[in-house]
Order: sequence, then C-alpha cells, then structure tokens
Amino acid sequence: MRLTVTGATGLIGPAVVSALQAGGAEVTILTRDPDRALARLSGVQAIGWDPLGEPAPAQALAGRDAVVHLAGENVAQRWTEQARRAIRDSRVLGTRNLVDGLQALGSPEGDGEAGASRGASGRPGVLVSSSAIGWYGAHGEEPLDEEAPAGAGFLAETCAVWEAEAARAASELQMRAVQVRTGVVLDRDGGALQKMLPPFRLGVGGPVAGGRQYVSWIHRDDVVGMIAAALQDERWTGPVNATAPEPVTNRELSRALGRALHRPAVLPVPGVALRALYGEMAEIVTTGARVLPAKALMLGYGFRHPKLDEALAAALG
Repeated sequence: MRLTVTGATGLIGPAVVSALQAGGAEVTILTRDPDRALARLSGVQAIGWDPLGEPAPAQALAGRDAVVHLAGENVAQRWTEQARRAIRDSRVLGTRNLVDGLQALGSPEGDGEAGASRGASGRPGVLVSSSAIGWYGAHGEEPLDEEAPAGAGFLAETCAVWEAEAARAASELQMRAVQVRTGVVLDRDGGALQKMLPPFRLGVGGPVAGGRQYVSWIHRDDVVGMIAAALQDERWTGPVNATAPEPVTNRELSRALGRALHRPAVLPVPGVALRALYGEMAEIVTTGARVLPAKALMLGYGFRHPKLDEALAAALG
C-alpha cells in the first residue's frame, strides 16, 4: 500500500509510521517541517504543508491508497484564548484543508486491497482520522459506546466539529472514513503517563480530585493496532473508540502505577491545585468518562494489552 500520514512526529505518529513500514507500506509524510520529520523518521517521503493555510497538496495524495490523519495541537496546556484557537483550528481547519485537498483530486479509481483504491491520478479510498474521547464530555460512571451523543464543553464541541469535517470524506467524496476516538494513551515518552511518572517515582504520587472519576486508557500499541485494522478492514467505518475494554478510576490507575514502579501511591492531589496550575484544562483530569470499545470488540479486534497492570509494565519497559 501507498499511504500518506499527517502528524507523523507526534505522540503516536512515529509508531504508526514504523508499523506501516513493517507491513511493507510506502509512507509519505505531510508536515510543516520536512527537514525535522526526515531527521526523526527514516524511509519516508516528506512534503511540506501548512494545514491552516492551504488545501493538502495533490502530490502527497494522488495515487495513494489511504490517508492517516493524526495532526493536532497538544491539548495538555493551559487553555488561554490563543491555546483554544490553536487546539480547535489545528483539528477543524487542518482536517477541512485535508479533505479539500482530497476533493481536488479525481474520484477513486479501480479496486484495491481492504477497501482502498489505487488510481494513478485518483484520490485515496480511505481516510482514518484521529478524534478523542473528549467527544463525550464528563459522564461519571455511565458506560459509553460509539452511539452516545457529543457532550458539552470546549473539548466535546471541538471533537464534534472535527469529526464532521472528517466525515465529509464519506458524504461528499465517497471515501471510507473512520474517526478514531482515542483515550488516555499509555506511553512513557509522552502524554499523560509521562507527566505522571516524576512524582510517582519520587513516591509522592496519588489519586487526583478524589480519584473516583473514570480514566479510559489504552496502550499506544493498541492505538496503532486499531489504526492498522481500520486501514485493512472495510467494515471499520465512522467513529471507533480507541480505549481498552476495562476503564478504571483515577484511584485504581494511581495504585496500578505505584505497583508498577514499586512506589507508594497514596498522596492525594486536590482538584483545586490542578485548576490553579492548568485552569479549565484541568477538567480533563478532574472529570472522567467510562468509554468502552464496543465497535472494535464487535469487529473482532484483539487487544494486545487489555489489562492495566500488564499494559503499564509494557509501557514502562
């Protein structure tokens, strides 16, 4: 397969590119900084693109089988007005400009593997686009699958518009479109786990804001595995929750991380402290959602790391 990837130098991008290449794919990277991408990733073609300022270039899309769209501003920062704009625009305008670039190509041609098409001048047949479980907003203990509606608040509203832009690939371009609603990714080199490690290694970690809120986690390998499955299996369409089968409370996650590091995990972190540090962004941690991967399980996806203790051990190496 010939594939194009955006956001290839982000949290899961390098692992996605590596997995695709291991499967024999030829990978093109769309990036603001081709030199930086080539310094970090090997064996790829890198093409420059300003995702906020122009449609994706035809040379990076024509003749490809599929596109994996991972680009987006980091959410884990204080939500100033500037940060909110960057978070929203990177997802909404970036996805809109990607789909506009796909629209400028001809229609998909021919039949290819796994529902993708191979046309020398036609557009790809598949778009796998990132989304997030922020779609659901705060829901307490209520189990949520892909049928649950979008919640309220900045992240939920951003995810709703973000997914609508990606869904244009299906409604307007007759592509197969998948929106991967990713949970809290366990990866020691980035994301929430990386931020949790220093205090826990010092023995001063513990549950946040009472610890009763649910954390819908997933190991990085399973995010990559779901993206690969979405590319290969034409039954994967629409939103898919990329979370492990057993979400846990923040308190349970804290205890499991303490066990993995052989450190105590009993010192509570008050929600007010997080809100003082991060402002409104702290709601990601102080509230939660119990998100279940109903569609992935129904489609037969086999989780590599379904249990938290083993997943943490694997993530920590």
